Amino acid sequence: MEIKILDNEFLAYFKTLKNPPKKIYYKGNLELLKRKKVAIIGSRKMNLYTKKCVEELSSILKDKVSIVSGGALGVDISASKAALPNTIAIFANGLNQIYPKTNQKIIEEIYKNALALSEYEADHIPKKYDFLLRNRLIIALSDCIIIAQADLNSGSMQSAKFALELKKPLYVLPQRLNESQGTNELIKNNKAKLITNFKEFALQFGIEEKETQDEFLKFCKKGVSVEEALAIYGDKVYEYELEGKIDITGIWVKVII
Repeated sequence: MEIKILDNEFLAYFKTLKNPPKKIYYKGNLELLKRKKVAIIGSRKMNLYTKKCVEELSSILKDKVSIVSGGALGVDISASKAALPNTIAIFANGLNQIYPKTNQKIIEEIYKNALALSEYEADHIPKKYDFLLRNRLIIALSDCIIIAQADLNSGSMQSAKFALELKKPLYVLPQRLNESQGTNELIKNNKAKLITNFKEFALQFGIEEKETQDEFLKFCKKGVSVEEALAIYGDKVYEYELEGKIDITGIWVKVII
């Protein structure tokens, strides 16, 4: 897909920065810039709990919101993948490059079906400081920022600092002690709000809970035993448990999503 340059209408999103970009290159669907935009960012070494939370939250929000992230390992790519095709990824490399290569399949899909942005020339190879510069673009573009998991001295905490400077609403996910000291510090200092219910959080963007169309989940919501579910749906019970859609507690099936 051809690389193009944003016109001034869209470049204006970044004018609040002290050092705004002179050019932004893009591939993909510019209509995504016209929606509300929520950044979901965080640790490259996220735990499994964070991964599940990020995927669920992105999936809920994507109907009416563009999810903004950085395409990095961990939180970024999980958020981007779950939100496709309503994903905006901002890269520290030029858009003729794929970085990191581990995420190649998803990044190629973003280039083709979502929206990729970069302030760098097409063949630019990222340096360490480029990622911090990229982070400021994510914050400037987004209407609010969610930091899913972060260590104290991390790029995500630098992004939190950008968000506070630009007076952007800042949110974090609940985490266990010592697993996300950065986000826990933000809560402690009243610098971020805690998201405790994804569906309630989504209401501010006009996203209301939908009645599920999945017959199996509708069946389980009635309150059924494992034995009843297995008798009608067989192995789907265990498939949905592995996917995190249901939880088997004793003899009962509980719907999670």
